[in-house]
Amino acid sequence: MKLKQLEGLLGNLQQFSNPKVELEQYPTGPHIASRMLYMGGNSYGDVTEKVVADFGCGGCGTLGAAAALMGADHIELLYVYSESLEMATANAEDLELDIDFVQCDIRNLGWRGSSVDTVIMNPPFGTRRKGADMEFLSTALKVRILSNLLHFPGHKSLSSCNKIVRYLDARLLLEQYIHCTPET
Repeated sequence: MKLKQLEGLLGNLQQFSNPKVELEQYPTGPHIASRMLYMGGNSYGDVTEKVVADFGCGGCGTLGAAAALMGADHIELLYVYSESLEMATANAEDLELDIDFVQCDIRNLGWRGSSVDTVIMNPPFGTRRKGADMEFLSTALKVRILSNLLHFPGHKSLSSCNKIVRYLDARLLLEQYIHCTPET
């Protein structure tokens, strides 16, 4: 699939209109999601024919949808809030994607499934609850060391995140972009 085609399909997904501040819901727009998964799939071989998990799939499951469109064998989207999972499910159905949805709290994830090849995520920044971002990162790295991770520049823990990722020989994709409000 071409990058522009991927971005176009993701651009048609429903987005949440009232993000939950306490959950630090920040949408991952089609521009970022398409590039992240396109790069992960074509440059690193971490998506196509792989088992992919999206930790904290947020309001619409954009990253998981991108993974499915890029040819992932199996995709699991995990999120704590059922209303968001309903929207992500509707988006997957609209695109006729085969994605599994799991309602759970990442902090209490006792991963019982088979190993995943790649973890994708747009984690909380940790601005409402200190350490929320690192909980996502540490859980992802426990499940699978080879991870494509999405984090935000200028965030106070990005240097810590980079150190952990380097230590565990994982990959941090798309560190540098501007992203704070929904894309128009």
